[in-house]
Amino acid sequence: MGSEKRKHIVFDIVGTCVSYDAFFDALEERLGNKLRSHSIPPRLLGMLWLADTERECMFLRASGRSGRFMELLKPFIYRFLAMSGIESPKAFCSDEDAEYIASSYGRLRARNGVHECMQKLRQAGFEVWACTSGDRVRVQKYLEEGGIEIPNDRFVPCEEIRGGAVTKPQLGVYEFMLSKFPDADEKWFAACHMWDTTAARKCGFKAAWCSAWEKEAVTEAFGEVEVMAENLVTMAEKIITASAG
Repeated sequence: MGSEKRKHIVFDIVGTCVSYDAFFDALEERLGNKLRSHSIPPRLLGMLWLADTERECMFLRASGRSGRFMELLKPFIYRFLAMSGIESPKAFCSDEDAEYIASSYGRLRARNGVHECMQKLRQAGFEVWACTSGDRVRVQKYLEEGGIEIPNDRFVPCEEIRGGAVTKPQLGVYEFMLSKFPDADEKWFAACHMWDTTAARKCGFKAAWCSAWEKEAVTEAFGEVEVMAENLVTMAEKIITASAG
């Protein structure tokens, strides 16, 4: 009988192991009815708010300026309300409401199925890692409060890679993660973001994508991956099958 394969899998955390539901719940609680009265779907505005704030943070960092997501999420709500047709954004959304909604991003909850997903992978012999663009303290709080077990020496925030000089999806992040297990037989990266898992694939990982967040893979932009699944548990099962033998 041959020796057991050495198998490692790296998970994205924010949006993958924890969902954005707490943020959307807070937005609905404070502004849901007001937004609908202006024919603005709250979830659509929330997705714009998250995605564009992340984009602006990346642009700031690219030009050598500070671009910390949690510091900038609150003020950007007023831009996106204005872009959505609200004439007086600061009258529409009080500072208290903006603070309440933005701070909910610090209370993100475990995504359904994440515990069973990781349990299945560990039982199949995988070492489970995490790599995040978020800061260590905040993201480890998500893990702790969600009961998601990632050992400290398997948790890697981008801010601690090369002195914070790289972040996802820069290839240096995935190359650094690969250096953690150079002799592995199976090297997987799992995320609910196609941009993330396909960047990892470019560096040598096998890629797994769960559609729970993005819904559509848009392979025309990102290319193919080894595993696609509608939920985390099915994703784990497909990874185990693909790595068998």
